[in-house]
Amino acid sequence: MSITPADIAQVASLARLKIPEDALQDVTDRFGRILELVDELQQVDTTGVDPMSNPHDMQQRLRADEITETNARERLQSVAPAVDQGYFLVPRVID
Repeated sequence: MSITPADIAQVASLARLKIPEDALQDVTDRFGRILELVDELQQVDTTGVDPMSNPHDMQQRLRADEITETNARERLQSVAPAVDQGYFLVPRVID
């Protein structure tokens, strides 16, 4: 895939990035090398390779799902500036 400086300028514009004119060719070359690397990685045969969440061969230790704290809503809301029907009220910040 051939990437041109015009392509990079268009993507930069869409992303609201400002790339100086004198750096445009360098960015184009670097982006092209990244795409070549991605293409090279896609050529690797991964048949029979199971997907994994991390490269380490270990099991994740999970804790028991149990309640460790009591419901303190009334105590916490007693110091709130504004509460209505068990909900904290906050001032409107967006019109």
